[in-house]
Amino acid sequence: MMKKVYFITGSQDLYGEECLRDVARDSEKIAKYLDSKIDNVDIEYLGIVRDEKSCVDLCKKANNDSECIAVITWMHTFSPAKMWIKGLQLLTKPLLHFHTQANEKLPYDEIDMDFMNLNQTAHGGREYGFMCTRLDVKREVIVGYYEHDEVIEKIKKFLDVARAVDFSKNLNVAMFGSNMREVSVTDGDRVESQIKYGWNVNYYGIGDLVDLVNQVTEAELDAKMAEYKELYIMNTDNLDAVKEQAKYEIALDKFLTAGNFGAYTDTFQDLHGMRQLPGLATQRMMAKGIGFGAEGDYKTSALNAIFCEMAKGRKGSTGFMEDYTYDFTRGDEVVLGSHMLEVSPDFASTKPKIEVHHLGIGGKEPPARLVFDGVEGDGVAVCMIDMGNRFRLICASIELVKQPKPMPKLPVARIMWKLKPDHKTGAAAWIYAGGAHHTVVSTALTVEDIRLFAKLTDTELVVIDENTDLNKLQSELQMLDLLAKLK
Repeated sequence: MMKKVYFITGSQDLYGEECLRDVARDSEKIAKYLDSKIDNVDIEYLGIVRDEKSCVDLCKKANNDSECIAVITWMHTFSPAKMWIKGLQLLTKPLLHFHTQANEKLPYDEIDMDFMNLNQTAHGGREYGFMCTRLDVKREVIVGYYEHDEVIEKIKKFLDVARAVDFSKNLNVAMFGSNMREVSVTDGDRVESQIKYGWNVNYYGIGDLVDLVNQVTEAELDAKMAEYKELYIMNTDNLDAVKEQAKYEIALDKFLTAGNFGAYTDTFQDLHGMRQLPGLATQRMMAKGIGFGAEGDYKTSALNAIFCEMAKGRKGSTGFMEDYTYDFTRGDEVVLGSHMLEVSPDFASTKPKIEVHHLGIGGKEPPARLVFDGVEGDGVAVCMIDMGNRFRLICASIELVKQPKPMPKLPVARIMWKLKPDHKTGAAAWIYAGGAHHTVVSTALTVEDIRLFAKLTDTELVVIDENTDLNKLQSELQMLDLLAKLK
């Protein structure tokens, strides 16, 4: 079933029934137009707020509909905002204040007071906007005529984020093992994550997965190997190692599907009963949109899944990543992003190769993995950290670049990127903000997408981009700490 968005219009009884009929007619027209232009949700006109009771009833209906991901409100006439207080206080869905009109142009030769009373977006929108601000309602405001293409695109992006917020509220995350021993930044308050974002994060013994691995049939294994040979270049003679990863993928699919999990973590410190660290298997799961975080990093795993949901239907790549090492060539500095094994093939610029190589960590057999060079383009790198009294998102604007030289002895997938506004400032800013070494990198999403997600979830956000100044950033971080203590 397709998710839905409710369209609610603000007015009042003062103007009479004829005016309200015109309001309903125009509202239905706009809702139907938006629905015809936006194909990944159903947009339904819900009704008119004409008094406090109608506002409460409509907001309750939106709240109680599990298929509703957001509410769009439009003030056709003036709509006294005290009527909206109880409804807005009750509303739990992401809110878009659409500041539009039924008419694009003014009818200069015919405009009269009847027209003025009916078409009061400029008037009613300010009254309504004041109350949203007074109540500290986290919302997006989009201004413009509803048929303009750029307005439609803004609404689409809002709905992408709203869909991701809805996905987040129902996200289950499985942790195979716990957080990597002695590591700090990947840890976090799982209870608070569930309270704030809806993430249901729970531990599962690796033996639960091993049991499923041991149950894989030859027929399942043959089908999966045939799939690998069709999609990738088999650049190894060690097919037993590849088959082992195929078993892991089949088992992960079964486990995650049965538990309705959208994300998971593992750790090389807890692989009892497994012959390899999941490499190819995890890369394949990420390619399906399943979130992943290495070494028990549940926050990055959840963000990975949420951002994949947000990016659906867009061009570009999204996946788990780790800042690994630098090229400090003066004036041409770059970050080499990779991991031991787990880089999504979504980032591949060429057909990936399946290879088997020794892994010097974990004490297991050489694992199969996909190896490739990465895509190019503008993107973002995002992490979430637990500051003790709140969560913080850190979003860096980056440019993914072509690998300048071959790396024949590095048998892992990788991408490379440049920091903004320059390498030294970008890296220092990330460190001052407390940024993690695990991130979600995306060329499908933008800083504005992350900014809106942070706003709708009431999450602290630090942005690092071409305008970043280290002195101003440090002052901003001090202010964020102060505000958090005052809340």
